[in-house]
Amino acid sequence: MALWCVLAASPAVAQRPADPPLRTAGAPRPYAWWKSDPFRKDLGLTADQSARIDRIWETTRPELRQEWSALSELESKLSRLIQGDADEAVLTRQIDRVETARASANKTRSLMLVQMLKVLTPEQRARFNALHERWQKDQPARRPTDPGRPQ
Repeated sequence: MALWCVLAASPAVAQRPADPPLRTAGAPRPYAWWKSDPFRKDLGLTADQSARIDRIWETTRPELRQEWSALSELESKLSRLIQGDADEAVLTRQIDRVETARASANKTRSLMLVQMLKVLTPEQRARFNALHERWQKDQPARRPTDPGRPQ
């Protein structure tokens, strides 16, 4: 989803929140694009739209923070189990917990992004997609190549 990529813009571009970021280690910081004057101007975002999107963000942020924190704790426990040569059944249960938590956090985030997109007009969504494509071209590769994944 295009909006996710903009929200996850690089730290050099991002506005840093006062609270700890909603991200896992190594992930980019969220980017409050709806507060960025250049982005608002390019998108034609009104003050009301910006405020509505900010309310969606502020309402969802505590839930996201809690979910990402729980995910981080579950991942840490999984790492300890792996390093401790835990039984495969124990590892499988912990992996299930990790992936369930990850799915829940991603679902919450996706629903938030859909709500944000609904604030935009169809014309703004089209401009948003163009801005996102331009941003993507300007960004270095963000994901390491997975040797097991086809190119």
